[in-house]
Amino acid sequence: MNIAILGASGRFGRAFTAKLLTNPNYQLTVISRTVRNIFEDSHRVTAKNVDCTNLKDLKGALENQDIVYCAVSGSDLPVIARNLCEIKPKRVIFMNVVGIYNELSEGNGDEYNVKNEKEQIPNRNSAEILEDSDLDYTILRCGFMISGEEDDYVITKKGETPKGYISTLQSIEKISIDIIENPELYSRESISVTKDMS
Repeated sequence: MNIAILGASGRFGRAFTAKLLTNPNYQLTVISRTVRNIFEDSHRVTAKNVDCTNLKDLKGALENQDIVYCAVSGSDLPVIARNLCEIKPKRVIFMNVVGIYNELSEGNGDEYNVKNEKEQIPNRNSAEILEDSDLDYTILRCGFMISGEEDDYVITKKGETPKGYISTLQSIEKISIDIIENPELYSRESISVTKDMS
């Protein structure tokens, strides 16, 4: 299976790449502006320095991929979402953040809801772009990432209240691999994966 990881040089991207490399069935294309400073080409890894906001360059980098995993964060997310809609990969898993729908409850992270936190606006806008598209996507809404147990999570869907605003890195890896192995899982859905802090 060919998997492309956008934002592979970030904290989660690096950890997730290492996790995926434990499965010999995965061929990885790791992508970011400076990814070749971290990863070298090997028999299972192709490292491509690409600005994901550049449609032409990103399209070239994503040829023949079965799954595109976007682990990018920041204000460029809407541009990247639009580029993915233009490129139309077979399957997209798109990391995002809880609070983009003002779904966090009072006293349990509601200060991170988009109405209270302007830095959430690009996250919300990128989700809307995917939801309005015909892409086969899953939006994976995470909280603040900490190290912890892979089974320490509750999944909620759009319209439901997340149980918290903290996620273990290991639980995000686990759910991501579940989707990679079962691409119909959470197809065209937005889910949060967070620790139960209620």
